[in-house]
Amino acid sequence: MRAYLKSEMPCHGLTAATMRQIVKTRAAEHPVRTAAEWQRVTLALWRKAKFREERHAANEFVQLRQFRPYRVLASAGMFEEMIVTGAWWDLVDPLATHVLGDVLADEPRRTAALMRRWSKDADTWKRRSSILCQVTFKGKTDLRLLYDCIEPNLADRDFFIRKAIGWALRQYAWTDPHEITKYVTANRTRLSPLSFREATKNIAT
Repeated sequence: MRAYLKSEMPCHGLTAATMRQIVKTRAAEHPVRTAAEWQRVTLALWRKAKFREERHAANEFVQLRQFRPYRVLASAGMFEEMIVTGAWWDLVDPLATHVLGDVLADEPRRTAALMRRWSKDADTWKRRSSILCQVTFKGKTDLRLLYDCIEPNLADRDFFIRKAIGWALRQYAWTDPHEITKYVTANRTRLSPLSFREATKNIAT
């Protein structure tokens, strides 16, 4: 597992299912009743982690159903810390695709402004997160926001940015293949081969 994840941190070798069950059990045994306490527990798990699964556990804890009211813009600072210090796909992507999605759904206008700022940030993982924050939205996707977050990153040569662009476009193509066909056609010379290939996996071009 450590080799697969290219992790500097050691791994226990737990399956995701086992880790999730541990988190759910412990959360039930030790109820958290306020947003402040939720943040304290999350950051303790994250910052004190010695094994990679302990950071996976922090991610899982953040996403538990009972904490949905806390996944709001006021908690964005914590999510930003986790994304920047996580700095790898296995830790960043759950936050980008699920947690930030909840924040965006809760406060769309202010969160969209934040994602546009992140899309131009020096940090690769914040930029990747801004691109991926709507991948579960389907027909509720804000296309202007998606394209605005992709635009500053089209020339980036980083694999994870290029992959994110393709992934985000491919996901929306399930909802509106005509729109994505139009977009990739208009931007064919600007999209990297990887982004184009990923974006068009489920559409005819």
